Amino acid sequence: MAKIKSKWVCQNCGYETAGYLGKCPECGAWASFVEEIQDGEKKNFQNLITDDTKPSLISDIHIGEEIRVSTNISEFDRILGGGLVQGSIVLIAGDPGIGKSTILLQTSGELSKQGQKILYVTAEESAGQLKLRANRLEINSDNLYIYPQTNLECIKSQIDEIKPDVVVIDSIQAIYSQTISSTAGSVSQIRECCNILMQIAKNKNITMLIIGHVTKEGNIAGPKVLEHMVDTVISFEGDKYKSYRMLRSMKNRFGTTSEVGIFEMASKGLIEVKNPNELFLNERSQDSIPGSAIVVTNEGTRPLLVEIQALVGATPYPSPRRVANGIDYSRLLQILAVLEKRVGLNLSNQDVYVNVMGGIEVDEPSADLGIAIAIATCARDVVVDSQTVIIGEIGLSGEIHPVANIEKRLNEASMNGFKKAIIPYANRNVGNGKIKTVPVKRLMDAITACISPSNQD
Repeated sequence: MAKIKSKWVCQNCGYETAGYLGKCPECGAWASFVEEIQDGEKKNFQNLITDDTKPSLISDIHIGEEIRVSTNISEFDRILGGGLVQGSIVLIAGDPGIGKSTILLQTSGELSKQGQKILYVTAEESAGQLKLRANRLEINSDNLYIYPQTNLECIKSQIDEIKPDVVVIDSIQAIYSQTISSTAGSVSQIRECCNILMQIAKNKNITMLIIGHVTKEGNIAGPKVLEHMVDTVISFEGDKYKSYRMLRSMKNRFGTTSEVGIFEMASKGLIEVKNPNELFLNERSQDSIPGSAIVVTNEGTRPLLVEIQALVGATPYPSPRRVANGIDYSRLLQILAVLEKRVGLNLSNQDVYVNVMGGIEVDEPSADLGIAIAIATCARDVVVDSQTVIIGEIGLSGEIHPVANIEKRLNEASMNGFKKAIIPYANRNVGNGKIKTVPVKRLMDAITACISPSNQD
């Protein structure tokens, strides 16, 4: 009888060790190690060689046109790069209850209307529970198969029998293979199950849509290799207190990355938001207030108009508080340092709160200038002209750096009724004639140009 061996595997990053560790030396996670049983028998690798494929010269390889299938959901097609590529693997991850199952069930319904055969594997819900959601979404098709199963070998058998065009796995953390002794959701199970599903997708030209869980830090649960194995990684984001959701492309082998799609959660599922700028600007206060600025950020190929709000006030604490919602915290500290050093704004005894309206994340440097102006105007109790948008990246010496796609940003701002744009001096030659541009070289010049004329000395 072969000796049974075990190893301890970090469920956060996949680091392996012979014994239990309280803290993972690779990722720093605490209490993340789980014992997994290893098969003591050595594998005969000579018996594993079953493929007689030969290498080919690159000049002899012929490819046809890339075959894409539209989901009939334009916002979903946008982040996919134009539709689903046959034989690809798409991983969708997000917080619990954000709408991952809903968007894939809606997608399955739309694809089945086109004659596509869909196998929806629900590993976390019963067939009856999924049917209730399908009734609410008004989905009913003869091409949509529902299969409540967690065993990968059974799923593979049904794929061979039904021969679907698209397979939905909901979710990968609940699927297990009998060849692995560890429990479902472990690093070994996720890695092995995804590897087998990848081989099925590539060999049989089947599109795989996989739902993945996230950790409390917002990262995709399981080994990092999971993201490397799939073709597309999509993050499902949104504020649980608001009705809209955002799909963001983090990786895409068949399209652009950092693309976003906006949806609104309604009683009958996710509804596409054709004009997200109208959605975000509707939440804006009609009366201009100190500490508010409109920036034009670029998400993939789409410019978005977003309101930045700042609140500055005397602190009752020994050390002032710095709170950033929707922007990078270290970026906020850098902007505050530039304001103190280059503009002379004393914030050492002031609490500073910065919030991006709408609950979205803004990580593009072009929002730097808007953040700085929102803080400066709140500290000086003046308002920014309500018809002005702000675009620019701030350097450590207070200079304003140019940004990309300035023409598209200005076009979007003018289409939404803005009359004036503060832009970097290096972008001064770009304009559309419908919006007045004010090129600025330094942060102080931008602050002066943004303040409403009625508030200027």
